[in-house]
Amino acid sequence: MSRVSRRVNGRLLSRFLLAALLAVPGTTTAQAPASAVATATDASTAAIEANFRALAAFGPRVTGSAANEQARTFLESQLRSLGYQTQRQAFAYPRFDDLGSDVKIGSETLRGTALRDSVGGTVTAPLVRIPGVGSQGSYRGLTVAGKIAVVRQGSIPLLEKARVAREAGAVGLIIVNTEDRDLRGTLGGVETLPVLTVRASLDTLLKPGLDATLNVRVRNGDVVGENLIAFKGTTPPTVLIGAHLDSVKGAPGANDNLSGTLAVVELARRVVNTPLSAQAYFVLFDGEEDGLLGSRDFVKTHAALLPGLKGMLNLDMVGVDAAPLRATGHPALVAYARPLPGVTAVEGSEGGSDHVPFEGAGVPTLSFHRGLDANYHQPGDTVLDPALVREVTDIAQAVSEGLIRPAN
Repeated sequence: MSRVSRRVNGRLLSRFLLAALLAVPGTTTAQAPASAVATATDASTAAIEANFRALAAFGPRVTGSAANEQARTFLESQLRSLGYQTQRQAFAYPRFDDLGSDVKIGSETLRGTALRDSVGGTVTAPLVRIPGVGSQGSYRGLTVAGKIAVVRQGSIPLLEKARVAREAGAVGLIIVNTEDRDLRGTLGGVETLPVLTVRASLDTLLKPGLDATLNVRVRNGDVVGENLIAFKGTTPPTVLIGAHLDSVKGAPGANDNLSGTLAVVELARRVVNTPLSAQAYFVLFDGEEDGLLGSRDFVKTHAALLPGLKGMLNLDMVGVDAAPLRATGHPALVAYARPLPGVTAVEGSEGGSDHVPFEGAGVPTLSFHRGLDANYHQPGDTVLDPALVREVTDIAQAVSEGLIRPAN
């Protein structure tokens, strides 16, 4: 969609929301003046942009990190200043962390990524290139004992690559990704060989015969995450609007997921003096990137609230126009979103974000998403469009206000 079309849709939806607020029972719906729509739209976009700049300065918000806590404290203060009560919900879980792994060749240090389940260790030895993907037959005729093997990603499981290299006598293994991005994931089991993955662009630097020092620095231990919950009412919520605040290591997380976080906070700001504020929970989940852990803990801890929820709205990656905005979920919620401009609402279920535990517990959900952009989980995830965030805030507000109407 063009920027002009997005601007028109945004103004239409803002007009729709203001008109709804100005509607008088028994009369025709009042039309908000164009100047009022423009002023409200501009103020909303400016508020989102200001928060984005402040939060982006903290850096990647990995669960358990100082930046994660700084971002949560900043937003908690803002929500409290609006008159909301806040509550923190802490939960602990075991996590594998790469503390900064690399391979040194001469004066060059090549950054790599350790796989979950990998053992730590430092070894210095010559490199040996293994043809293909490192299957059993790839090692025939090669002298591997006491060397660091270099193989390509693909075809066989990562754990098998490590096992075959160890059995051939290698003291370390470097796996070269087929793409020029970090290869993140799990080795798939315990292996005693230090294993490091590197980007495709580093392949030509790993020449056979060169002496290299492989440094795999890892930590296994418990991490504490914290969900942030904001509310005004003293009664159980009717609707919950949520987004995850955490990001992955090395990724500033502008689109994933400051975009959704900013939309939740902006919605809370807008409706602070309306009936919605007394019937809603605004939740910033932690630990999403480690397996939806914050939302899973919320569902377990707040089981008594779930039967009273008419809907859970989840906003994840909504600030970059990688694809047209979709709202996927329960038919009852889709019915509210479908007439609104700027969104394609479809019935169904999709995984990968914090609505999933709620859906599994029987709560109607609606998940907002603009697709995976090129900087997904990458250091380049540094930008978002405040106008797109404001647009999804408009839509989430319209759906939420529909859900709390007395007839429902």
